[in-house]
Amino acid sequence: MIVVMNPRSSRDHVDQVVQLLDDMGVNSHVIPGDTRSVVELLEVSRRFDRARLELAPMVDQVLDKPAPLLAADRAAGSADTGTREVPLGPRAVIGGRKLGIIAGPCSVENEARLLETATAVADCGAAALRGGVFKPRTSPYSFQGLEESGLEMLAKAREKTGLAIVTEVMCCLHVERVGPYADVLQVGSRNMHCTPLLKTVGEQEKPVLLKRGWSATLDEYLLAAEYIINAGNPNVILCERGIRAHEDYVRNTLALAVVPEVKRISSLPIVVDPSHGTGRAHLVPPMSKAAIACGADGLLIEVHPNPEQAWSDGSQTLNLDQFRELMTNLKPLAETCGREL
Repeated sequence: MIVVMNPRSSRDHVDQVVQLLDDMGVNSHVIPGDTRSVVELLEVSRRFDRARLELAPMVDQVLDKPAPLLAADRAAGSADTGTREVPLGPRAVIGGRKLGIIAGPCSVENEARLLETATAVADCGAAALRGGVFKPRTSPYSFQGLEESGLEMLAKAREKTGLAIVTEVMCCLHVERVGPYADVLQVGSRNMHCTPLLKTVGEQEKPVLLKRGWSATLDEYLLAAEYIINAGNPNVILCERGIRAHEDYVRNTLALAVVPEVKRISSLPIVVDPSHGTGRAHLVPPMSKAAIACGADGLLIEVHPNPEQAWSDGSQTLNLDQFRELMTNLKPLAETCGREL
């Protein structure tokens, strides 16, 4: 059971709740948050009086189980019911009227290909360049990424194009290594449940792009975001990238219903990854359009000059001409939805 405090509550109010619980013979633990505090009840005694607790000053709710959202819910900290604007490098944001398009190769392979891709996606209106240098692969014999040399290539691409850099961190040690090179740290689907990593990216200042675990429920996903926020970093970007289902035609089932639901209950921006969400390049354009139509704040798209030569995930990757065509076709749709590229 937990007690959710009002965002305007002070430390004195929290102390009063703790004292009230002590008087009832209930041990408790305070969990301070970025926008509000939570008091967890570690046990419930016979003297516990829920009604008294609910009437205590600045207590918002007494819940039998953790809610999926506390710090990031629509009511937290402000009367504004809009989506938070999260920085995407020094020149762009995710969550405003303008859609944030993040595009680039699955893996950084070499400097020439990366610069060619970065220049092309920047010319098309992308706000950020994605590229993996630490690659979580199912097989230990698959390409694992260029690591430090890949980070240096990403830095050169940012210098040349002005694009923000989004790249994945796989463990706590990567956070310090990647931080100087990246504008946004990505936590991949495999690591959504890795609470030490969530806490570590929450303790640094760079925005975090959090991908949904491939079998995670919505509540589990939103609570993973809470770990980051409660560690001190409010700049979380959610990313729907598909979940595993019985269907095996597509790589994953892209659960787009999550997007409007997140927009209803959360203040966090959410982008959609139609590349991993389908695993098939020809499905990326229609699912990109569907994502924008249902309210996504942006897209995460894999792009490569020659997908058939890509070192990883070429089957779900657009070539430069296909990406250019997609961006052209998305513009009128975005305007219809009250957004802009």
